[in-house]
Amino acid sequence: MELDIQCEEMSPSRWAELLTTMKSCKTIRLDDCNLSSSNCEDLSSIINTNPSLTELKLNNNELGDAGVEYLCKGLLTPSCSLQKLWLQNCNLTSASCETLRSVLSAQPSLTELHVGDNRLGTAGVKVLCQGMMNPSCKLQKLQLEYCELTADIVEALNAALQSKPTLKELSLSNNTLGDTAVKQLCRGLVEASCNLELLHLENCGITSDSCMEISAVLRNKSSLMDLSVGDNKIGDSGLALLCQGLMHPSCKIQKLWLWDCDLTSASCKDLSRLISTKETLTEISLIDNNLRDSGMEMLCQALKDPKSKLQELWVRECGLTTACCKAVSSALSTNKHLKVLHIGENKLGDAGVELLCEGLMHPNCNIQSLWLGNCDLTAGCCATLATAMATKQCLTELDLSYNPLEDEGIRKICEALRKPSCNVQQLILYDILWSSEVDDELRALEESKPEVKIIS
Repeated sequence: MELDIQCEEMSPSRWAELLTTMKSCKTIRLDDCNLSSSNCEDLSSIINTNPSLTELKLNNNELGDAGVEYLCKGLLTPSCSLQKLWLQNCNLTSASCETLRSVLSAQPSLTELHVGDNRLGTAGVKVLCQGMMNPSCKLQKLQLEYCELTADIVEALNAALQSKPTLKELSLSNNTLGDTAVKQLCRGLVEASCNLELLHLENCGITSDSCMEISAVLRNKSSLMDLSVGDNKIGDSGLALLCQGLMHPSCKIQKLWLWDCDLTSASCKDLSRLISTKETLTEISLIDNNLRDSGMEMLCQALKDPKSKLQELWVRECGLTTACCKAVSSALSTNKHLKVLHIGENKLGDAGVELLCEGLMHPNCNIQSLWLGNCDLTAGCCATLATAMATKQCLTELDLSYNPLEDEGIRKICEALRKPSCNVQQLILYDILWSSEVDDELRALEESKPEVKIIS
């Protein structure tokens, strides 16, 4: 049984009612429920008396260090079988880390610990690392985003990595590590016996100076499938170094996030080679890089290669215009694997989307999710979009937000949604002005087709 409640104020009577239910739950999720340390005392009892409980998610609650101390009393009992613990943004400090260290040292069932968005600091996480080094600890996933870590944490992390072959996921995003620390971390990862599958280092103060060491991790850890270095100023020179590791035969990367990395069209030659030859690569995010039309055209040429197995391409806010849309359309009509295309916040215009729809409606195209928010679209392209919606049954999600479609355009989209052949289940229409009459039509459409969700 699963209890999944979000954003609900807990009255005493409601809490008492839920406690009865929790006694037999395998999963308890209570994010944003205004819980405090007093609720944790009850939850500790549930952990102690419900051996079937394997997941506890308490993100965005003011639990504080006192609340975690209560929880850990339950976690340290022999009957506890908890595997996943989520305590993101719970107002924790380094004081909680000593208590959590005891749990890591004594509770082999715990495989996931998510404590991001808490002011644990370097001193606190060093204490957690001591717990990880205990032979009883079997942690597989550790999330430490926004924990106010500095470069001084790396020595303790590397020591923990050396002793923890079970660790598969490590997220250190949004901490001020810097190049020197990231280089040290990567050298530790190469030497460690762990089979890391996910490494997230977004917004960690990385430049091209760290990229050779990250590349070495890619070459030496064939287990690594998910790498995110977004929001770091690695530039074209850093990307070229990364690609040396990414193109290595032993690298089996599947998901690569390079958003806001100061890349230009000069990087697209290397990226195209990666997309066209690395058959394991299924998802790449290049959001907020200055690729421009020339860069996008190179990427599209790569997508047409039979070896490309890319399923998701994120190129939002990349300086694209109508000029690249013929190439995108050609890629859509050729690549059977691409399912998600985020191309919003580019000046595609009506003419560009008309071209995209030609590729979209090709029998080879299998796009399921298409994001066209803030693309300078008007009602002029909505008839073509409506045709695509009505004929392309694989298309289930469409984002047209922040475009001045007005009543005329929205009505054309609604006509398509009403057709039995249209399979769009989620239509996103943020910040578009329409009349009360059109609003009534949208509400009536949702009532007549309850499987359709219109988000505005």
